[in-house]
Amino acid sequence: MVDQLKAEYQVDVEWRPYYLRPDTPPEGMDLPEYIIKARASGADERLQNMAKLHGMGFNSPDRIYNTRIAHEATEYAREHGKALEFHHVVFRKVYGEGLDISQWVILRAAAEEVGLDAADMQTVVDGGKYTAEVADQVRNAQEIGVTGVPTYVINDRYAIVGAQPYEAFKNALAQIMKKSS
Repeated sequence: MVDQLKAEYQVDVEWRPYYLRPDTPPEGMDLPEYIIKARASGADERLQNMAKLHGMGFNSPDRIYNTRIAHEATEYAREHGKALEFHHVVFRKVYGEGLDISQWVILRAAAEEVGLDAADMQTVVDGGKYTAEVADQVRNAQEIGVTGVPTYVINDRYAIVGAQPYEAFKNALAQIMKKSS
């Protein structure tokens, strides 16, 4: 969907980090009861249908993973011109394959899949090169009012929160263009 928006509207899309649960320990944690109840009432069905519409599988993780190193690895990928590709692979590994992206074995496989040097990525990330930068980006997201993921911020002013159908993005972009003219 993002690729379609980029092609149709010539917009730039950059993924930036945000922690839904900043208190998640490195080993992850069990899902809170409210999420389990929401799933039981069919909350995942819409996401499964959207994924199927775009030819993707969808598996809701049964744990909350600590995403710090995944965000920092994404910064490594950005520095090497592969951020979007890396993000797509990591997203697929979590939501398509149900894998734990707090594990280096998963992130290294994602790096290799997009042509990055997985060993170098791990060394650089483990060395802390991107820790402060990711923390600053998360703080910025909080400052501009991000409360959920995904949140798409357009022109640093407009936000679309959650997994939305393509029409929601088209409508938002049309309204923004109308206000700009």
